This record gives sequence, C-alpha cells and structure tokens, in this order.
Amino acid sequence: MKNKKRKKQKTLRDLLEQLEIRKELVEEIRKTRDSFSVEETQKNRIPMPDTIYYGREIWEQAVSALLCGKNLLLVGHKATGKNIFAENLAGVFQRPKWDISFHVATDAASLIGMDTFKNGEVQFRPGPIYNAAKYGGFAILDEINMAKSEAMAVLHSTLDFRRCIDVPGYERMKLHPATRLIATMNYGYFGTKELNEALVSRFVVIKMPMISTGNLVKLILDQYPAMRKKMAVEFAEVFLELQKKCEHGELSSKALDLRGLLDAIALIEKGVSVYTALDMGITNKTFDEYEQTLIRDTIRARISRKVERKDIF
Repeated sequence: MKNKKRKKQKTLRDLLEQLEIRKELVEEIRKTRDSFSVEETQKNRIPMPDTIYYGREIWEQAVSALLCGKNLLLVGHKATGKNIFAENLAGVFQRPKWDISFHVATDAASLIGMDTFKNGEVQFRPGPIYNAAKYGGFAILDEINMAKSEAMAVLHSTLDFRRCIDVPGYERMKLHPATRLIATMNYGYFGTKELNEALVSRFVVIKMPMISTGNLVKLILDQYPAMRKKMAVEFAEVFLELQKKCEHGELSSKALDLRGLLDAIALIEKGVSVYTALDMGITNKTFDEYEQTLIRDTIRARISRKVERKDIF
C-alpha cells in the first residue's frame, strides 16, 4: 500500500510538470505540503486519485487560489470533471479529504456536528466540516446549490476572514491554516437553486470548461493504457458528439455521462461486446426510446459494428 501511495504521489507531481504549470507554483505546493503535517489517524483520508483532470489553465487558477488561502467554487455543466479535479487538488496538496453531498435535508448539525448519547453521557459527535477545520483537511461540498440557504448560513464564519466555527454549547474553534473548502455546482439540475450573494462572495469561482478531445483521449488512455490510441480517439469523439447534441437540445443530459463512457470501456476490456457495453454505460441511462435511437445512431457513425475487443486493446 505504501509503495502504491508513493507511486501515485509521484504521478501527481509529474502531472504538474507535464501540464507545464508554472514552476513557482509547483515549488509553493511542495513548501505548503512540507509546512503542514497530517496526523497519523487522518492519513488514510489523503486521496490517491485514479483519474487525472487535464487542463493547465484551470490547474493554475485553482492552485493559485488555494495557496492564497481562498476557498473554491467549481461551477459548470455535467461531465466537466469538477469532483475529479477537487480530489486531484486534495491529492496534490496531500491533505485529508471529507466529502459532503448536499441535499434538501442537509442542516447545520449534519455539517458541523451534533450531540449524541454515548457511554451513558452526552457527547459531541463532530461533523465533516468540524473535522476538516480541526485537521487541516479539504472539505468537498458537492452540489452546494442543493442545500437550503439557512443550512449554508452556518458556514459564513468558516468561509470568510474569521475562519472559525462556533459550536453552540461548545468552544469556538479556529480553522487549521491548511483547511480549504471546495464546493461544486452543476447548472440546471432538478432541485438546484441560485446561491445567495453572501455565500458566493466567500468563494473564488472557477468556471469549468467542457473537456477537449485531446484531454479526453489522455484521460481514457490513463485509465486504460492497453487501449489503442486510434480507438481512444473514436470513443472520445462519440462522447463529444453526444455533448454537442445535448448543447443543441437534441438530447437530455442523461446521455452525457463520462463515467458511463469509462465504465463501458472497462466492460469491453472484460469481454462484453462493444455495443452492449455502450448500451450499459451510456444508452440505457435514458429511458426515452427516441433518445436511445439517437444515441445508438451517434455511436454507429463513429464505431463500426464489426469492431471487437481485439481491435480496441
């Protein structure tokens, strides 16, 4: 496990150089990692990302903001790699990570913590924001625009210049200097809403672009190095064509599933036929027959029915 962890850390360092991120930023990341140790009990929370986000400009923006002590809000459409990127950042900075998935029932107690009865007495059970603040972690606030505004108000003092948490009935805790909050937000999902100005003003906002053909090919080959580059390009083009159809309103966003594309390639590698794997990973994600037909037509336009596993790997 330790060897695997060292290998992944080296991959992340190499990535910064491969993307030609400014050398001074890479050096500042190294100094920051060296400045803040991680408690032994929390080291298992340091992510070792299997998937790498590609995009030099976005990397430089995010790293600069984090080095300045800012919190990030990553906004964009589905399949732009927001969660992958957030995990990559925690891995590069070597900080323990807490994931918080927001929903309409999210409240202050689930974020900060609550009282619980244990061993015959009332004890405080810390929430993920409290733990990230205590141990210098990165808290990933997924789908932040799903939560009610009153639940998010508890984070105002955490996110602004005060950098503290007030726990009713307990102490006022200052945030560890390495603590950062990284929020993600999709456009147009059912149940989402606009964030209020007071909350948005506490983040540095990065608009995540749609993935390019070249970066998608790199991502596919990172995941499946045995895959032929020519076929990786074809699968990438299928995804990008579906993306265009979603943008033009020909398809719903259900068809735009990067995880589904990668899952389909994994199934093909295991021996599932190409079209069946793509049905399982992408086509069947929508239950509208017209959309399914349009997706299959898009796939057939790039990938022949005669293609087999041996032609791909």
